[in-house]
Amino acid sequence: MSMAADDAIPPKQLKGALRPLPQLIFSSRWLQLPLYLGLIVAQGVYVVLFLKELWHLVLGAMHFTEQEIMLVVLGLIDVVMISNLLIMVIVGGYETFVSRLELQKHPDQPEWLSHVNASVLKIKLAMAIIGISSIHLLRTFIYAGSLGKPDSPFTETGVMWQALIHGLFVVSAIGIAYVERLGQPVRVKQAH
Repeated sequence: MSMAADDAIPPKQLKGALRPLPQLIFSSRWLQLPLYLGLIVAQGVYVVLFLKELWHLVLGAMHFTEQEIMLVVLGLIDVVMISNLLIMVIVGGYETFVSRLELQKHPDQPEWLSHVNASVLKIKLAMAIIGISSIHLLRTFIYAGSLGKPDSPFTETGVMWQALIHGLFVVSAIGIAYVERLGQPVRVKQAH
């Protein structure tokens, strides 16, 4: 029994096969795996930092002033926001650039993951960075009353630079969102 030339490679196998160089280039995406695993370790470090700060808050609750409690709580919120940023990068980046996680039927699949791509990920990261910057700026403004005093951790110039950098983050995020919007196809409303 002989096979015809057309039957040598079934169409399904032909479609999935890549030549060696494209296969090597495509497979190189797996080099990012150690990076994402490293970010998971960093996430663990942030959990330890959060627990340490929480313990500090619980032990000092009776001795801290309201301002000191607020600063510790802002530190906890900062750690949580950075942790959220890590999760977005780990899950979204892996899903976008390395391999599918196949979480469609998982009850805990993040809603944003179903429509994540590089553009969405950039905008979400920009928004998270603005949130983190806002926490740092708020902490600075709380300390602003002590500006000019010898024990102040901030100077007027430092506060000004923090505010300017935060403003640049906001403008950059708006710019990224605007550029991404320009790249979207124009939707024409259909009359019914």
